[in-house]
Amino acid sequence: MPRIDIPKELLRLKNPPKQLFAIGKKELLECKKIAIVGSRKALYYSKEAIQKLSSMLSLNQVVVVSGGAMGIDAAAHIGAFPNTIAVLANSLDIFYPKINYKLLKDISEKGLLLSEYQPVTYATNYSFVLRNRLVVGLCDALVIGEADLNSGSLRSAEFALELGIPIYVLPHRLNESEGTKMLLREGKAEEIWNLSNFADTFAGKSPQKDVDAFSDEVLEFCAKNSDLNTCLRRFGERIFEYELEGKIKIADMKVSLI
Repeated sequence: MPRIDIPKELLRLKNPPKQLFAIGKKELLECKKIAIVGSRKALYYSKEAIQKLSSMLSLNQVVVVSGGAMGIDAAAHIGAFPNTIAVLANSLDIFYPKINYKLLKDISEKGLLLSEYQPVTYATNYSFVLRNRLVVGLCDALVIGEADLNSGSLRSAEFALELGIPIYVLPHRLNESEGTKMLLREGKAEEIWNLSNFADTFAGKSPQKDVDAFSDEVLEFCAKNSDLNTCLRRFGERIFEYELEGKIKIADMKVSLI
């Protein structure tokens, strides 16, 4: 199994890997990188938004790093492919989970697979935690697509906080993704309200003025129609729900995006 030098980003960890194995395009390690993690059993909304965000980042030559798992991880890899790095919790001769076999194989051929484990090493609960520190440690920022209060993704947030890496999360409705909401309440994360603007800004480009906001029909409509009565005729009480959630501002019978 090909061994590579430890990337300088990982040397800032309290416990950097003693060895690192790689299959694929090692030059991806030299690019600007962002970590994206989240729930394995994520909502369709979360996976769709993360896949779109990852695609936009990839188009801006930003490499997306994740853990090769189901749910948010898979959406991130698929959206960014081939500009993506999967860090595994097992050795590189084992593609796990099996449901992601083709995805991981494709990444090994056109992206990059990384692991700190010798051949024939299977994943354990502890190795997933250790894997998370590498995913975060490689990157300049962390995006958590969705996470419950007991989610392993919150451990990734802890690694990011230790390293001074900014954390970003998606907006969610009541009773959804309570882990990321907790990070917001504690002032440890920022919300992403516009996918394309976030991708452009992270890549160092001037953000576009056009609103994308995850193809949210309410926000798209309000961006083009500021009259409150017009918006109410179209969406009814959803307009006031969006105001309560801090997505829009209503003043003098006009609606504006925040």
